[in-house]
Amino acid sequence: MKKSVVFISAVALMMGVMQHDAVGQELTEAQKAAAAAAAAVAEAPVVEQKVEKPKYWEESLKTNIKFGQTSLTNWAAGGDNTVTLQAFIDGNANYKRDKLFWNNRLQLDYGFVYASSKPILQKSDDRIYLESKFGYKNEKMKNFSLSVNYDFKSQFNTGYDYLTPSVPSDKYPEGTGLNDLSHKDQVSLWKGARKVKSGFLAPAYTNLAVGIDVKPFKWLSLNIAPLTGGVVIVRDDLLRKNYGMQLKDQYMDTDLSAMSPEELGACYKPARFEFGAQVKADIAVKVNDNFAYTSQLVLFSNYLDHPENLRVNWDNRFDWKLAKYFSLTLTTNMIYDDKIMIFSEKDGLTKQRVQFKQSMLFGFTYTIASKK
Repeated sequence: MKKSVVFISAVALMMGVMQHDAVGQELTEAQKAAAAAAAAVAEAPVVEQKVEKPKYWEESLKTNIKFGQTSLTNWAAGGDNTVTLQAFIDGNANYKRDKLFWNNRLQLDYGFVYASSKPILQKSDDRIYLESKFGYKNEKMKNFSLSVNYDFKSQFNTGYDYLTPSVPSDKYPEGTGLNDLSHKDQVSLWKGARKVKSGFLAPAYTNLAVGIDVKPFKWLSLNIAPLTGGVVIVRDDLLRKNYGMQLKDQYMDTDLSAMSPEELGACYKPARFEFGAQVKADIAVKVNDNFAYTSQLVLFSNYLDHPENLRVNWDNRFDWKLAKYFSLTLTTNMIYDDKIMIFSEKDGLTKQRVQFKQSMLFGFTYTIASKK
C-alpha cells in the first residue's frame, strides 16, 4: 500500500514538473514573438503628417489676343483691305488674412489697325491701368470695410488724329492724287498730316483715395472716398493746354497770342494737383461659364476747382466664350472731363466733349495661372 502511494505521488510530481516546463516554454515563445513585433515597429519608417500651410494669396493671369482681317478684290461696293491685332492682359494678385485684405490689379491693352487707304499703322487701343486697394474689414460690419485705394492710368504710345493730307502742288504735277504717289511718298504725307493727341504720361492720372467699401450685393462693390488726392501729368508740351493744365506763374500776364504751338506749350505746367471726392462702382456678373459682364464707373469732384463739374470714366466689358480657347469681346469706354478741350472737324470748334470708344473682336483667350 505504501509503495502504491509513493508511486502515485512520484507520477503526479513528474506530471506537474512537465506541465510547468510546457507553460514556461509557451511563455518564452510568446515573449519572443512580442519582441520581434516590437523590433519591427521600431525599424519601420516614420511617416510624418504634412500640415498644410494657410494660403493667403490668390493670383490669376488672363490673356486675350484678338485678330481681324479683311481683303477685297474687285469688290463693287468698295472698302479697305484691313488688318487688326489687339492684345489684352488682366492680372490679379489678392491677399486676405483675418480682417486685412490687399487687392491688386493690372490691365494692359494695346492694339493697332492697318488700312490700305491709310498706309500707316494706326493705334486702335492703348491702355495702362493699375489699381491697388488695402483695407480692414470688421466682422460686425458685414458689408462695410475701411480702405485706401491707389490707381494709375495712362497709355504706352503716342496717339494721333489722322487728318487726310493734301498733295503739295509745288512738289508734284497739278492733278496728282494721293493714290498716284509711291507708297513711300504716301506714308510721308500721312505722317506729316497727323496731329499728336496723347502719349506716355500725356496724360496720366494717379489718385490716392481714403474711404469705405460697401458691398450691398455679391456682384456690386462701391468705394466712397471723400478724401481723394490726385495728380494729372501731361509730359508733352504740345498737349498741356488741351488737357487743362495751368499757366506757369511767370506767364500769367504775358500775351500768348503771337507764340508758336511749341512756345505756347512750354508756358503751361506739366502737372496739376487735385483734391476732392471719388465714388467708384465695380460690377462683376457671371451669367454662366460662357458669359460674363464687368463694369467700372468712376466719378470725381475736385474741391479746389469747380466741384460741381464731375469727371466721368465708365468702362464696360462683355466676354462671350464661344469655345474652350476662343471668345468674343465687346468693350465700351466713355470719358467726360471738363478740363479736356477737343477739336472737331464737323463744327470747327475746340471745346469740352463726351469721348466714346467701342470695339468688338474675336480671338484667342487663355488663363495662364489661377491658383489659391
